[in-house]
Amino acid sequence: MSTLVVVGAQWGDEGKGKVVDVLAEEASVVARFAGGNNAGHTLVVDGRKLITHLVPSGCRYPGTRCVLGAGMVIDPEVFRAEIDELRVLGLLAQDELRVSLDAHVIFPFHRAIDGLREDRASTAERIGTTRRGVGPAYEAKAARRGVRVRDLLDVTRLRERLAKNKDALDHEMQRLGAEDQALDLEALVEQGLGWGRWLGPMACDAGELCARAIRSGEKVLFEGAQGALLDLDHGTYPYVTSSSSIAGGVCTGIGIGPTLIDEVWGITKAYTTRVGRGPFPTRLTGPAGDRLREAGAEYGATTGRPRDCGWLDLPALSRAARLSGMTGLCVTKLDVLAALPEVQICESYEDDVDPGRDGLEQAVPRLRSVPGWGDPAILEGLHAAKDRAGLPAAVRAYLDLIEEHTQVPVVLVSVGPDRAQTLRFADAFS
Repeated sequence: MSTLVVVGAQWGDEGKGKVVDVLAEEASVVARFAGGNNAGHTLVVDGRKLITHLVPSGCRYPGTRCVLGAGMVIDPEVFRAEIDELRVLGLLAQDELRVSLDAHVIFPFHRAIDGLREDRASTAERIGTTRRGVGPAYEAKAARRGVRVRDLLDVTRLRERLAKNKDALDHEMQRLGAEDQALDLEALVEQGLGWGRWLGPMACDAGELCARAIRSGEKVLFEGAQGALLDLDHGTYPYVTSSSSIAGGVCTGIGIGPTLIDEVWGITKAYTTRVGRGPFPTRLTGPAGDRLREAGAEYGATTGRPRDCGWLDLPALSRAARLSGMTGLCVTKLDVLAALPEVQICESYEDDVDPGRDGLEQAVPRLRSVPGWGDPAILEGLHAAKDRAGLPAAVRAYLDLIEEHTQVPVVLVSVGPDRAQTLRFADAFS
């Protein structure tokens, strides 16, 4: 195969950055298809932590083209700062980065209205947005007043699009109590044109670039953001992101047909986490949740917010696998689970709740303890293992249970934060 899609199988934060970093070493192109800088992918290279928010996780390999697709929303100021930081580190040559002409752009007014809405909402109505302007930018896209990268290259079209935003948003700014934040049209036009001057050389038809690479037999890796349970259409609505975070989003977010996708690997932690509001059936509260959070250093890479933590939810994971047609599962943070005195897992919900039909809001987990964990020797065995057969028996049984419930083979496991602490059981590109 020459194409592989990597997506989150939970509510994001599953360790996609590390997995993509490992797999990208074999790819010629790494393309991201959705989301904005509300996502943060953490990479650990030679003991040094790097966090990317917009640039695909394949950025550290010389000669690998990194592509930002049409399904993304891009904050140019964040993007520029990230590029500058990577280049100081000697990463990401100028000709290795490409941006879709049809990707949408986040302006300061998107961030402003994002924060104003969250501040004015009641506690029960708050989504838990990152306040990065991602949702309002996607809203403008759906309302046909979004500004694309290509619009930054045409002053007439740029002014027309920004004027539509001014007409739509000035009144809302006043309603939200920000009368002094009326949009300055000409200042925004100048800002957009400035962005266009440096983005222009990177702009391209991302779909054609990827399709051409596939046709020529190159290995293309498609990188998702967030996770399947945050998908706008299929996630825990309204507590979701604003884009398609399942594997099908590759087709619209890049601009290729589904027949060009060979394999889909989903990423899941060995337990479950979630940031922000919304249902979470296996959420742990009190000392148990705090212990898991501290063991896994579960704080958002983008916001620093503490993540809610809980046991692995197999019904939710099975649903995510179905939504993306996953052909392989990558299980991360097994070492964190090994550090706990007890491990439990959710195999089903009470009253036979169906997460698709009834929604996860109604789900009460049936938990059972998993035997064999809590032994300090497990962590030592994880770090010593060279293949699946060498893993401790309790870990192998845990992976077998995941495969049995999801009907998806485990193809990779992570036993530590460094990219070298990864065991692969299948080839990414064959």
